[in-house]
Amino acid sequence: MRFDIRPATAADAESVAAIYNPYVTGSTITFETEPVAAAEMAARISDALASNLPWLVAVGDGGVVGYAYASKWKGRCAYRYAVESTVYVDAAHQGQGIGKGLYIALIDALRERSMHTVIGGIALPNAASIALHEGLGFENVARFRQVGFKLERWIDVGYWQLLL
Repeated sequence: MRFDIRPATAADAESVAAIYNPYVTGSTITFETEPVAAAEMAARISDALASNLPWLVAVGDGGVVGYAYASKWKGRCAYRYAVESTVYVDAAHQGQGIGKGLYIALIDALRERSMHTVIGGIALPNAASIALHEGLGFENVARFRQVGFKLERWIDVGYWQLLL
């Protein structure tokens, strides 16, 4: 599938929410438990952009098919060069290189902003996400056991890190 990557705008919020919410309600990939309204997603996009952090969308023939963004790793000033990354692809478009394309563009945008490290958190198990991260040079640096409870089970979270 051919797709283009561009910066997100508040106008993308409805499409982004439509991609994200099935993960919220039907998976343990995100620890949110309630669907996110388009207005809330627009606020999240605006907050990231106001903080000079990238939020990108992949656009195919039918509209937005995936997105990626960076958020602050922690709030304290000394963490200002560390970010956490997030990538979601519409379920109907997985396995077509969209996630990898978004992640490469996100990493490039982070380098342009002089970030030093990017950290990806993965609810485990998730072989596809681990392969994506490790294929881009991320290294597994931590595993927290049973830190999330969703869909009637405890979930481990692993962290992968890439020094930029």
